[in-house]
Amino acid sequence: MKNIKIWVMLFLLGGVINAQDFNDALRLSEPGVLSGARSLGMGNAYSALSNDLSAGTFNPAGFGLIRNLEFDGGLNFNSFSNNTTFFGKQTSYSSNSTKLSQFGFVFPVPTAQGSLVFALGYSQSKDFNRSMKFDGYNPGNTSMIQDLTFSPFRDDNDFTYELGLSYPVTSTMDTTLINGKLNQSGKILQEGAINSWFFSGAVEIEKDIFVGATIDIFSGTFKRTNDYYEDDFMGNYPSGLQLDPNDPTTRGFLSFYRNTLLNWDISGWDAKIGLLAKLNDMFNLGITIRFPKTFTIKETYTVNGQSDFVNTSYTINPPFDYNSEYDITTPFEFTVGGSYSDRGLTLSADANLIDYTQMEFSSGLDAQTRTDNNNQIKDLFRTVVNIHAGAEYVIPHSPVIVRAGFMLMPSPFKGDPSEYDKKYATVGLGIKADKNLAFDLAYVYGWWKDIGDNYSYNVSTTYQDITYHNFAATMKYFF
Repeated sequence: MKNIKIWVMLFLLGGVINAQDFNDALRLSEPGVLSGARSLGMGNAYSALSNDLSAGTFNPAGFGLIRNLEFDGGLNFNSFSNNTTFFGKQTSYSSNSTKLSQFGFVFPVPTAQGSLVFALGYSQSKDFNRSMKFDGYNPGNTSMIQDLTFSPFRDDNDFTYELGLSYPVTSTMDTTLINGKLNQSGKILQEGAINSWFFSGAVEIEKDIFVGATIDIFSGTFKRTNDYYEDDFMGNYPSGLQLDPNDPTTRGFLSFYRNTLLNWDISGWDAKIGLLAKLNDMFNLGITIRFPKTFTIKETYTVNGQSDFVNTSYTINPPFDYNSEYDITTPFEFTVGGSYSDRGLTLSADANLIDYTQMEFSSGLDAQTRTDNNNQIKDLFRTVVNIHAGAEYVIPHSPVIVRAGFMLMPSPFKGDPSEYDKKYATVGLGIKADKNLAFDLAYVYGWWKDIGDNYSYNVSTTYQDITYHNFAATMKYFF
């Protein structure tokens, strides 16, 4: 048997790509939806309000509106459900995650006039919880075994050879007798989060005009486990068929299994600046610029494999481990928002512009890989405007506040139809327990479609209907 040094292939949710790839940049660049329960209940349309700890996420200038020392803390629970159609067969799967969403203090500084406010806190800026299962019979003449065997990468060929699934025909080329017509199935689990420690400051530079800034220090993890199977349930490869002419143990192919495990250790930082203007007693204007985030990724990638025949099994042992370190820079984000308040009713809306072609592999890897990945980013992605809208109403003579909102986050890929846009509807509830204590609750329902290929293009495709549920709870204490 050959010595294996595999240049592994990464499985996405429904796709296979060369490591590392534009999807890694997208994973870090797309905004998350997690925030404090008040802002979340209003669809995260918060840049013209931002008068609590969530200002560190949306518009640091909003801290200038806060007059009393304040503590905020909260939790998030989310459930990700994926109904996948694969060769006409539907499979549903879901995963849950519960995490601390935010906590921190806001410190107003006594001033002769105007305001000066600082804040220090923690927030979970993104949750990577996601999952998918698929299972179906592929009647075509393709399989991952063939895809790896005929890959231009010699090390991919070695992978199937080590499992007795292919054999060499020249010193540089292998072939396989596998010709598709296999049941294909798999399960993909993602978990992890990006956490932010932030320090913010805001000042009233003129009456009712506030400016602020935030520095974020990021840390986090990302883990993806992918189990993929190909099985000959239909008996297309009987015991009389020997896959390797020189190895009689390769008679009677039964199944192929490939497991990949991706682990990231994430660190990074960014900065944002904001302006909030109270135009009068009813109208606010908010403007925020978020500078590119710079992330350093320390990656470990592990691949396992097994094949089963009538009389024997082959495994990849020991598993192959690949370690790398590289930097990803995300795009600028520009947000403009406004709010209107009158007689207990507040309406707010934000527009958030992101040019995803600005994503970049900025260092690490080799120069050619960086160039290829960055060229793919320019070719595949586009500029989008995310829309957030929300409302809040204080019920008269009651400590209860009701909220509702909507978020539209268009797909960053060129040419994607609208069903691939992420849509979220939100509702929320606020309760002022007394003058020092308040509670906020929010619920989010999200829905969109996704699509992916297990290998090659459009020959082993998963069609995904995704729903997302999130519950958030926040407590505020005013000193």
